[in-house]
Amino acid sequence: MEDTYKTITNLSKAIYTEKRSKFIAYAIPVLSVEDAKVEIEKLKKEYYDARHVCWAYMLGAERQEFRSNDDGEPSGTAGKPILGQINSNELTNILIAVIRYFGGIKLGTSGLIVAYREAAAEAITEAEIIEKTVDCQVSFSFEYPFMNDVMKIVKDLEPTILNQSYDMDCIMTLEIRKSVFKELKNRLSKVESLRFIEKE
Repeated sequence: MEDTYKTITNLSKAIYTEKRSKFIAYAIPVLSVEDAKVEIEKLKKEYYDARHVCWAYMLGAERQEFRSNDDGEPSGTAGKPILGQINSNELTNILIAVIRYFGGIKLGTSGLIVAYREAAAEAITEAEIIEKTVDCQVSFSFEYPFMNDVMKIVKDLEPTILNQSYDMDCIMTLEIRKSVFKELKNRLSKVESLRFIEKE
């Protein structure tokens, strides 16, 4: 099971020209459909005089949620090639929007596909790509005498300790990669006195 994914850290911009048509491409990090909609609206306002604002986005570590839009260009000539670039770079949590100013010369279907694909590719090239892990959190309490048992598991599996408190009962919250989460929970559940705290 994959527990890493690739995304971009910052907004990037590239400009591509073809037969006097100008394509302004933005790659923008987004975390939800709402984020993507807000960013598309912003670009439409900023480039209100442009003929087309075409876009595609991909969301989630599993890369299952995506959409593309040709915004008036011939079907399949804009949104799909943009989405294709997101896919070939295996990116997610990203929106790529390409704004087109028509230069007076028609590009034809294949010309449009190439132009939107290249503009999207250049925006990705300008962005900083990072790999992130899919993490899970677990909180639990246990009695102080079992501290050594818990710390041995923590040392073995190397989760991040988000917080810990040692009163009558010890409470700890850990964050760990999704692929190791089950093993962590299994091993912790064998510690005497340990209770998992369900998040509200």
